[in-house]
Amino acid sequence: MVSSDAKEVFIQGITRAGRTFRPSDWAERLAGVMSQFRPGGAQPGSHLSYSPWCVPTVINGIKCVIVNSELRKAEPMAWDFVLNFAKDNDLQVGEACLLPEDRQPRA
Repeated sequence: MVSSDAKEVFIQGITRAGRTFRPSDWAERLAGVMSQFRPGGAQPGSHLSYSPWCVPTVINGIKCVIVNSELRKAEPMAWDFVLNFAKDNDLQVGEACLLPEDRQPRA
């Protein structure tokens, strides 16, 4: 379960059993489906780039999709779709939050 204060969710291309998820382009496909959900809504040609709210990437050699919590605010059904995709495929999901900057001078 993803907490409500998570700023980003990382869906990893590894199942809970430790197997690599297939097909190998799953992250690009998922992000492509989500490309229409973006700040300001879908625009002509927006299907040609990934949404900043759902970005495929590789972290430590593992394909991942990073999903920003802004998607949940703007399109709750799209957020549910992405999380249900991870759940249905038994993918590992991690959370990230922004840490406050330490503005205190160090001694």
